[in-house]
Amino acid sequence: MAPLDSALRKPPAETAPPYRAAPHNIEAEQALLGAILVNNEALYRVSDFLEPQHFFEPIHRQIYDISRSLIRTGKLASPVTLKTFLPAEIDIAGLTLTQYLARLAAEATTIINAVDYGRTIYDLAIAPGDQIEDAERRLYELAEIGRYGGGFQKFETALTTAVDMAARAYQREGKLSGLATGLRDLDTKMGGLQPSDLIIVAGRPGMGKTALATNIAYNVARTWRGEVRADGHIDTVNGGIVGFFSLEMSAEQLATRIIAERSGIPSSTIRRGGINERDFEKIKDVAIELQHLPFFIDETG
Repeated sequence: MAPLDSALRKPPAETAPPYRAAPHNIEAEQALLGAILVNNEALYRVSDFLEPQHFFEPIHRQIYDISRSLIRTGKLASPVTLKTFLPAEIDIAGLTLTQYLARLAAEATTIINAVDYGRTIYDLAIAPGDQIEDAERRLYELAEIGRYGGGFQKFETALTTAVDMAARAYQREGKLSGLATGLRDLDTKMGGLQPSDLIIVAGRPGMGKTALATNIAYNVARTWRGEVRADGHIDTVNGGIVGFFSLEMSAEQLATRIIAERSGIPSSTIRRGGINERDFEKIKDVAIELQHLPFFIDETG
């Protein structure tokens, strides 16, 4: 399908904004939306990472958002059902709403390619070059100004700190100086997570970044053990209380992902309700095991 008329996406030259348009790929957006309208299963290939705001074209954001809502409630998302939720008088590059939805479906990509198109849309939405440069600059600034109490220190002080670290490693389960991630090879190389660590896990969508983070968070929370002091405060003896800040996935999506990992049942199967009685018993047992986990999620972004 030809891309939308550029006049719909750009204001006239005399009113053009002083900033560059964000990178985007209208054809990829059209191909993915068409795949979802033809086969609703395509949504589950991208729903873990792709949100409406990742689409550049406003009408595409609406189509994706409405389709997602319909499919998640067990209803059919198609050109026929969608047009009742969108303004009928809308003009899209000279096409009526009905004509545009029909063309999306007629020229759709296959469900196999849905993830690739979803990743393209996601990458373009979150990683424009100027944003990367800005993030790098801010990290360098943080490294320069974030230290306190710098300058020389007595070797005696550093020596005491090193001995205390060794003592904690000796007392802690796993014999690590830092906090165990529960991933044996990673802990062996790093000695666990250290208080001064800033660890950035980078990669394309769908490569397992969130899965790695949730696994580490779960392992840390699962092994948490505290001792009550005489004044009533609790000292952490092992593991840790976890705060997880999610900028993309909701708390329910993260919980579903952890349940899927612990039960061995794919998260897409759980979301679609395609489980049997045995699967449900597994999910229930895992939920009981996890309900008192010291794991807290902030999804406000």
